[in-house]
Amino acid sequence: MGVPKRKHSKQRKRMRRAGWGLEAPNLVNCPQCQARMLPHRVCQECGFYKAKKVVNKGK
Repeated sequence: MGVPKRKHSKQRKRMRRAGWGLEAPNLVNCPQCQARMLPHRVCQECGFYKAKKVVNKGK
């Protein structure tokens, strides 16, 4: 196994890890109730997915 000849600097290590940061979830509006929801998932408020009732909500 190869062994590095020189130590990698802190800057190089930090630049490599720069993409590890957290991102906020990409939210969209539900076409039925306009609630904020994650894309490609059933709406937690109304239970619709792609204009079809999938889950019965107790409202």
